[in-house]
Amino acid sequence: MAGKGSSRADSMSCSVLNWEQVSRLHEVLTEVVLIHGRGNFPTLRITLKDIVQTVRSRLSEAGIVVHDVRLNGSAAGHVLVKDNGLGCKDLDLIFQVSLPSEAEFQLVRDIVLRSLLNFLPDRVSKLKISPVTLKEAYIQKLVKVHTETDRWSLISLSNKHGKNVELKFVDCIRRQFEFSVDSFQIILDSLLFYYDYSETPMSEHFHPTVIGESMYGDFEAAFDHLQNKLIATKNPEEIRGGGLLKYSNLLVRDFRPMDKDKIKTLERYMCSRFFIDFPDILDQQRKLETYLQNHFSKEERSKYDYLMILRRVVNESTVCLMGHERRQTLNLISLLALKVLAEQNVIPNATNVTCYYQPAPYVSDANFSNYYLANAPVLYSQSYPTWLPCN
Repeated sequence: MAGKGSSRADSMSCSVLNWEQVSRLHEVLTEVVLIHGRGNFPTLRITLKDIVQTVRSRLSEAGIVVHDVRLNGSAAGHVLVKDNGLGCKDLDLIFQVSLPSEAEFQLVRDIVLRSLLNFLPDRVSKLKISPVTLKEAYIQKLVKVHTETDRWSLISLSNKHGKNVELKFVDCIRRQFEFSVDSFQIILDSLLFYYDYSETPMSEHFHPTVIGESMYGDFEAAFDHLQNKLIATKNPEEIRGGGLLKYSNLLVRDFRPMDKDKIKTLERYMCSRFFIDFPDILDQQRKLETYLQNHFSKEERSKYDYLMILRRVVNESTVCLMGHERRQTLNLISLLALKVLAEQNVIPNATNVTCYYQPAPYVSDANFSNYYLANAPVLYSQSYPTWLPCN
């Protein structure tokens, strides 16, 4: 009985891609992506197909078995539904491997770095280029997680326009999605096999069978959410940061909650988990600034709207903080929004503007205690007045 239940669950979470989706996947895998080098290092021109085949082959030669390779995140969503409102940001690839010890982590890292030598221009001498040099030249970030429940590493190849190629090597991981619309993974093995052994061009009537999977657990439901721009998740308290920043990102892109009756409860869970993971105001500032940089690099006009939506959610749904802590976070978001407007030299439309007031000078008097004065946590090179939002 358990086997039948497991089989039924697997069938619910998976679906076969149609020809239009396979064709779009082929375009994603064969499109040239630029990996920008720091300093005098040249820009690398790669395709996802080539980097996957190179890394997988070298892992196999080193004795590390790759169980499968998957396209993940916004790129997978783009393959399934072309104009889904999320765009196609980072190009995320997942290699399912075994990482029992530190030695395997180091071996995987060195293999990826040495694989980059294949993509250097012919005029570049490769003999004296070490993995450390390649890391400094082309790696945006390196992440390693090795706990009882999570064993994975991430190597992000740098792109100046924010379209990083991210190679993730996963042994085990508790949670692989935040919302149903970002829960998709597309298994690439059948298409990679086709590239290796077939000389016949793909067509609607002749192409490999490609499987997509939703980590949400119900492929059809998640696919419907993506098509209709609906927000749904499970157990947001399990997500690092609660999914709060991604939730606000979905709202600014005109996604709407699937269950309006439960969304306030979910928002409270999101806020609670966010402040558990980022209790310090400086941690919150770093997280917000990094998120804006990574997810709005080409969408400067959306930053202000995003921050105002985030501020509204925090203001209405935060129940786990002391009053002054809550006001401090709201003030941080407001200051970031003002910085965005100052950088853009934009005055927002009056119908969307948020009202601010500046405390009178006497409020800072030690004898005047009717107001709370929030210390501005953000330190910028330019001077900004301390503004507090009108609620």
